[in-house]
Amino acid sequence: MKALKTIIVLALSLALISAVAACNANPDSAKSAAYNKIIEELKFDDTGLPELTVATSPDFAPMEFVDLARSGADQYVGFDLILAKYIAKELNMKLVIKPMSFDAVQAAIETGNADLGLSGFSWTASRAENYFITDWYEAGKNETEQVTITLAANKDKYKTAADYSGVKVGAQGASLQKILVEEQLPDAQIELYENLNDACTALLTGKIEALAVAFGNGESLISANGDKIVFTGFEFEVDDLYKNNVILLNKNATELGAKVNTVLAKAKAAGVYDKWYEACQLLAEIKTIDELGYDDAGNKIKE
Repeated sequence: MKALKTIIVLALSLALISAVAACNANPDSAKSAAYNKIIEELKFDDTGLPELTVATSPDFAPMEFVDLARSGADQYVGFDLILAKYIAKELNMKLVIKPMSFDAVQAAIETGNADLGLSGFSWTASRAENYFITDWYEAGKNETEQVTITLAANKDKYKTAADYSGVKVGAQGASLQKILVEEQLPDAQIELYENLNDACTALLTGKIEALAVAFGNGESLISANGDKIVFTGFEFEVDDLYKNNVILLNKNATELGAKVNTVLAKAKAAGVYDKWYEACQLLAEIKTIDELGYDDAGNKIKE
């Protein structure tokens, strides 16, 4: 039954994703320029190369989301997609993106249906037992700050842990946020969702009263919904182990895992992460060119 369930999950996963799409009328617009420059730099001839399959859940801007102005595999964008392209180029492999639900990403890695799980994952004890977990990589405040969001009308209601007693709080299934709610808001009524867009819809329609999210994703959901959603002001206490992102591989993929760690070390030494994260914030319309100091051509303004 477990194998059958896994097959069903993987087959239906695309149908479960409501993508957070960057509202670009034109993929060559100013807000896309910085992202496009990075992607152009990572292009190479991958004809005939062995495949590197990467599973991702594109509902988590700015880490991974969908840009409907693009087509094919290019429509899957975000920090983790840049990282996936960087890894594939460094390993001299052909990148194949497999979009699916967050739960299905983990199942795909466990069953060998994908090589890498790149979907804003943080370290957890359970994942450490079941997967090969890479060294960490840093993407802005995506994992460093874990927060809750709510409707603007409720902005002053949920500032302390005690305020969540009996309150319906949403979180994505199998996520760090689920763990944090269970541990730090024990009197809340947790509601789990397959993807964050469904959870956001539940918040907007009053099915839940607050939603636990990583800070960066909270920024994205607030940006996409105008003045309807706000940060509550509550922040979870986040252990240092959880404060950065990791990549999941099959427990037995130690050789590939070691190679990926070498690539991550190279990326960290090159200092590219901040540039990537800002480009994805622009693309997802979380930040503006003026806020981040970019010109219309996607270049960082130095003076």
